[in-house]
Amino acid sequence: MAEEQTLTPQEVADLLKITKNTVYQLIKRGDLNSYKVGKKIRIDMSDVEAYKNKDRNIAHVSPGPIQSQIVQGLVKDLGNYQESIKEDALVICGQDICLDILSRYLQLHPQGARSLRSYVGSYAGLYELYNGNAQMATVHLWDGETDSYNIPYVKYMLPATSAVIVHLAKRNQGFYVKRGNPKNVTKWQDLAGKDITLINREKGSGSRVLLDQHLKRLGLDKRNINGYQRESISHLAVASTVSRGGADVGIGNEKAAQQVKGIDFVFLQEERYELVFKKEDMEKPPFQAVLSILRSEDFRLELEGIGGYDLSELGSVTAIT
Repeated sequence: MAEEQTLTPQEVADLLKITKNTVYQLIKRGDLNSYKVGKKIRIDMSDVEAYKNKDRNIAHVSPGPIQSQIVQGLVKDLGNYQESIKEDALVICGQDICLDILSRYLQLHPQGARSLRSYVGSYAGLYELYNGNAQMATVHLWDGETDSYNIPYVKYMLPATSAVIVHLAKRNQGFYVKRGNPKNVTKWQDLAGKDITLINREKGSGSRVLLDQHLKRLGLDKRNINGYQRESISHLAVASTVSRGGADVGIGNEKAAQQVKGIDFVFLQEERYELVFKKEDMEKPPFQAVLSILRSEDFRLELEGIGGYDLSELGSVTAIT
């Protein structure tokens, strides 16, 4: 028997000509079967066909008068439910575990809402926020010209849009190296060494932008860095690659280094990890709920228990652009 084709949510979205967020909503409501491979969601082609045929069968029914009223009522209820999902659910972009905790608190808050998580990097998150595909995005984007975090990018990527930047945490960024740092990688210039191999992050992630900004500042040609084109999509994946000898060095936050065996962390700089949403949404109940949660003692204590964060400014408004 031929192996059944499996699809990613994006591939399903392309096939059905809908957004990826709609695919996640279908999965969350149980309308479309899915399963996880590690942390990745996968959907069998047979389940996509079953979903398509289910809607097609309903459309082809020729009911009698009573059945017609029932079907019309069900269609109306379904439409209302889908509209409520659209109105109530918040799409939050970002990869840190603190956002999973925030989503749980938000669902339980009296003024809260259901939330859908989109595990994309900082640049992609701002892009989705600007295009209305997400309501909140987290960023840790360093600007080399101003030596500042996030504000310049929010201004440029949300043109003519007033946005609120709320501080979550300060995190340490640095190099992941093998235990004992056998290649003695301690500064950005070391990445250009001929015997050094890098594992990079994907374009638009905070760590990738940090690297590119420093290379530009130092006048280093990325084409001379071994492994610059090799990309991985998370801090943990980068640290794991270094740990098993797939690269000499990677870039990420200190917390991930503490979760992978055989890794040392070389501190480079402190970053600001912050939450962004449109100012026009600030007074809406779910957004007020988020601010309330971030400033609550329970939320702070839970993050302190995880460790790896400087929470001294948690919940404070950094800027309104």
